[in-house]
Formats: sequence, C-alpha cells, structure tokens
Amino acid sequence: MRRSDFDYELPPELIAQEPAAQRSASRLLQVTAAGVADRQMRELPGLLARGDLIVFNDTRVIPARLFGVKPTGGRVEILVERVLDAHRFLAQLGVSKKPRAGGVILVGADRLEVLGRDDDLFELRYGGDDGVMAFLERAGQLPLPPYITHAPDAKDAERYQTVFAREPGAVAAPTAGLHFDEALLAALDAAGIERATLTLHVGAGTFQPVRVEDLAEHRMHAERYRIDGALCAAIDAARARGGRVVAVGTTVVRALESAALAQDTIGRVEPCSDETRLFITPGFRFRVVDRLLTNFHLPQSTLMMLVCAFGGFERIMAAYRHAVAQRYRFFSYGDAMLIDRDAHV
Repeated sequence: MRRSDFDYELPPELIAQEPAAQRSASRLLQVTAAGVADRQMRELPGLLARGDLIVFNDTRVIPARLFGVKPTGGRVEILVERVLDAHRFLAQLGVSKKPRAGGVILVGADRLEVLGRDDDLFELRYGGDDGVMAFLERAGQLPLPPYITHAPDAKDAERYQTVFAREPGAVAAPTAGLHFDEALLAALDAAGIERATLTLHVGAGTFQPVRVEDLAEHRMHAERYRIDGALCAAIDAARARGGRVVAVGTTVVRALESAALAQDTIGRVEPCSDETRLFITPGFRFRVVDRLLTNFHLPQSTLMMLVCAFGGFERIMAAYRHAVAQRYRFFSYGDAMLIDRDAHV
C-alpha cells in the first residue's frame, strides 16, 4: 500500500481545539466486524468483559518546547525529542540556518551547546548543575501539537496529561488516555476489568509526516519503552482466564507488539526495556493486543496506518467517513474509537 491510500477528507472545524468539558464526556465510536455504533466513553465498562485486561501508558509529558536565540540574534525554537541523560538531549530545531557542532543557543540566562546532528535531530548539552529536567521545568513550555492553535494555558497543563501519568519523558501525550477520569477508572474496576501499565515516552517524531509514497522507504522515529513483570503477569493471567488485552492508545500497541516481536513470542511478553522503531502497516501480524481504544488520527500518518492494520483497511476507512459525517471531534483533544482486531490479522 502507499501513503496516499490513507488519506481522507476532514473539515478543519472538526479538529478539536479544546478538551471536552469532562474527560469521560467524549464520544466513542465502536468498530466491530458487524459495523460501527455511536457510543459514549462512559459506556466503555459495559463494552468490555469481566476478566479483560486494559493497558495504559503512564508516561508524563514534559515542558519540551523552548525558545532561544543564537549569539547573532537569530531566533531558535527547540522541541525536545528525548532526554539522554542529566545534561544531554536530542531536539528538533526551528531556525533559519542550522547550527554546527560547537554552536551555542541561549535560552534566557541558560546556555546550550550543539554537540552534533543525527538526521533531523540535534544533540544539545545543558551545562547547569541542576540538570536537564529541572531546566525544562523552569524554562520550557507544554508542547501542544501543531494542529492546536492556541498557546498552552493552565487548562492544558492539566488536561494534556493523563490522570495516571507517572514517568516523565514524553513530548506528546498518549492521547487515548486523556478520556479517563477517576470515575471511569472506578467503573472499570467495578465491572471486573483488570488494569495495568507500561511506559513508552512519546517522541516529537509522532507528528512527523510520512514524506515518501512507498511505505517501505519510510524510517520510523525511535521511542523508548519499558514493560515490567507485573504487566507480563497480568497478560498471562488474562490469557489464562479467557480475557482480552485492550490497549489504550497506539503507543501501548507499539510497545507490546515490539516486545513480542523481539522476543519471538505469541500472546505474551517478558519484562524488558528497549527502543522501538516498529512501523505497523496493513499485513502486520499482531501477537498480543485484541482490542484498541484510540483517538482519530491525521490523514496519511503512521498512526492512521497502524489503526488500519489493526482493524482492517476498508473497515477503518469506512469508520472515519462515518465519524466525519457524524461530526466527531478529531485528534488529541477529540473523541475516541474502540476497535476490535480484524480476524485476519
């Protein structure tokens, strides 16, 4: 398949600019082999079965957007991709002339040194004693996606984090998780739905467009993930009792399927900490995830391709056409889909 196969028409006014009044007040489009059904997020516990396992990504978004200047006065926008250690990080740079190794960027009174370049990313060094994370908390801004047009405010500081965010390191939210509040989590518990977490730090590359028509030529951005023994045991227990593994978000799918693929297992994973560049397109053989809760994704994006691989190309494209016709809200602050895995994958 080619990039253009994953295009669809989206009226700009359907791109959600603000979150729903309440997290669990979003709409939910259920996608099964029988077709689609218009639901509400609060119905989710009744759409799952007692004994199912729902898996969340507990990454926390860091203030990853910085604004600085070169010594010559040229402005530089910095979007952190990944923190490497206490003093180094990778970042995308928005600047008229890319700096060379040894160059300097000033962010207020703080100084960043350019160490080198890796494709589109620059390695920067922060020399302060307090470390990169403290520097970002002091000088950075919340990195809202490019299709959200307002500057981040106090509401975004709360609502662009999941209620279960624990591990700092993401530069974009795992947005399917934004629909869950304490009331919905309690309802899942009451319905006998088990819960577990993993960590995948979402990188800024999640917003990078696919620039080639032939998907085989696309190089996926790398993201770090960690799966612990508690999650592995929970997956094994769910399988033993006949429960399904429900991934909340494409990040959970990528982590679980990357681990199973690397370990050459079917249906189970072992504890691991690794990096993934897994690019999931139609024809991929899923090994772990049975159902997927996800937001609506950008046309021709790698996330759109993953969802089509999971739910079946024709079924997902038809579901998107239905969502547009029914005026669902799209992207990070938008509504959600609950998708059954295509029986053929």
